[in-house]
Amino acid sequence: MIRDQESHKALLEALGRYVNERLRPLEDQVAEDDNIPDEVVQEMREMGLFGLTIPEEYGGLGLTMEEEVHAAMTLGGTSPAFRSLIGTNNGIGSSALIFDGSDEQRQRYLPKLASGEAIASFCLTEPDAGSDSAALKTRARKEGDQYILNGNKRFITNAPRADFFTVLARTDPDQPGARGISAFIVDAKSPGISLGAKDKKMGHAGSHTCDVNFDDVAVPAENLIGGVEGKGFYTAMKVLDRGRLHIAALSVGIAQRLLDDSVRFASERQQFGKPIAEHQMIQAMLADCKTEIYAGQAMVLDCARKRDDALPHSTEAACCKLFCTEMVGRVADKAVQIHGGSGYISDYGVERFYRDVRLFRLYEGTSQIQQMVIARNLVKEAGI
Repeated sequence: MIRDQESHKALLEALGRYVNERLRPLEDQVAEDDNIPDEVVQEMREMGLFGLTIPEEYGGLGLTMEEEVHAAMTLGGTSPAFRSLIGTNNGIGSSALIFDGSDEQRQRYLPKLASGEAIASFCLTEPDAGSDSAALKTRARKEGDQYILNGNKRFITNAPRADFFTVLARTDPDQPGARGISAFIVDAKSPGISLGAKDKKMGHAGSHTCDVNFDDVAVPAENLIGGVEGKGFYTAMKVLDRGRLHIAALSVGIAQRLLDDSVRFASERQQFGKPIAEHQMIQAMLADCKTEIYAGQAMVLDCARKRDDALPHSTEAACCKLFCTEMVGRVADKAVQIHGGSGYISDYGVERFYRDVRLFRLYEGTSQIQQMVIARNLVKEAGI
């Protein structure tokens, strides 16, 4: 649902200009330095980009899901590191509070996230709990008016920058699986928290992840999200459901960037006396890319509208995540092929995107997990 067409158009145009005129020229620098310049972070704060999806009453723009996916597609026009910087505040870092936090928790944390004053990270994955997120071992033991957290979280996006963490921990050791898990807001400066070294990754230079270790970390009981134990896993699933649709939209945006670059290159590159865009095999690859991008875009918009209309959409969100993240990988591969040898060197940036998009098939639910979600939902709906 787009609430006001003119305002929405103005937002996307401003965001598009910023992506094309400010962020794209910085892509090589960010990749080389593995860092987003501080002045860019401040610009993003001033533009309100840290609060795109946070409700207006807490200082954000309160974008609907349809508006959000359009914004994500626009952000896909540049290095995903820039989107990742603001992504946790707009997604997995704030969603748990928006969905299930108490009024006091929302009032305390969401305005800081919306302004970019604070950065949030989402601590779910562990060394032995990735796809099987209900198997997490981090413990939260109740002692008086506080909980004592112990455990290790892995691959946590924005952890080196984080001011607080949303942490999933087991509060009931006698309750296996999802039912014994709770969610907490944990101040990153709490005694007992330590960070591992920044992960050296295949791609996503400028976006930092690392381990977060909790060693007898005291957390006030009032920081239990929603004030009820045993609801954390279900909160996390709601967070990921929305996040998967966002990643699908981002994948569409990056695929469009790659196609645009490929069309431009193919129109300029000459072989056998004419631009390679006039050769049928190149045309076939361009056409396949466009077809898949169009299909992904249509899926994402349809699912976003279902979510805005409060219709069932869990299966569709998994379909979007599965198709679009796999699709952008195929488009990236064809983009390298169209660029030929130029696509294999760093000058054109295509090889960087080729590495960057590989992550999308892994995080917030692997492609195989999406297949399981889709199939299980189908069986459940059939009553079998």
